Amino acid sequence: MALLEIEDVGKSFGSLKAVDGVTLSVEKGRIQGIAGPNGSGKSTLFNLVTGIPFGPDRGRVRIDGVPIERLSAHEIAGAGIARTFQRETSFDGLTVFENALVGATFGGRIRASAMAREAAAEALQLAGFAPAGFGRLAGELSVFERKCLMLATACAMRPKLLLLDEPASGLTRPEIEASIGLVRSIAASGVTIVLIEHVLTFLMNLSDHLVILSGGRVLASGSPREVIADPAVVEVYLGTRRSAA
Repeated sequence: MALLEIEDVGKSFGSLKAVDGVTLSVEKGRIQGIAGPNGSGKSTLFNLVTGIPFGPDRGRVRIDGVPIERLSAHEIAGAGIARTFQRETSFDGLTVFENALVGATFGGRIRASAMAREAAAEALQLAGFAPAGFGRLAGELSVFERKCLMLATACAMRPKLLLLDEPASGLTRPEIEASIGLVRSIAASGVTIVLIEHVLTFLMNLSDHLVILSGGRVLASGSPREVIADPAVVEVYLGTRRSAA
């Protein structure tokens, strides 16, 4: 059963069609990857789903069958959708725990103070933070730790659907491996995941299904191995294969 349904969604900026009639669905329990060259509309599509910072010009977006494309970002979060961003985003002057607590209360899915604190602590420990480190300032964390904090802040909302925008960007190989394990743990907890990523190792290790965007449209969709082998994907996303000399 589809948790997220995107139907003929579009967004233009003047004459530029950043997203141009995208239709796709994400099944409950799936880890779905989205890839494509720079400017293909990947992050814009996430913006249209979450309402941060804008919604679509046209089309429908549904979560559990309920239309959300005209809701505010706060209301969409309340419907069960959380996201991360390409750049590590946190409140640097707040502690690790305070950042996660902001996530737990955004959208109003968790209203009781005690439950919010519990959700924040659980999400932080899932992301690899020991309770002894909850009092550290977010601005003092490494890039990898900030990415983990951003994930924890999103997971503290206890979302149905988590959108991850380039979670492996800027990480070392060991950090990428650790991130793969973290995403698997989040998925195992019952959260459906859609992730944008340029790191193919990340996509191929995690994705049950892969969608390639190009020019704001869906170029290919299917199992990761089928999609990566598609000649159109090889040419547009991976680069044209050269004939042997």
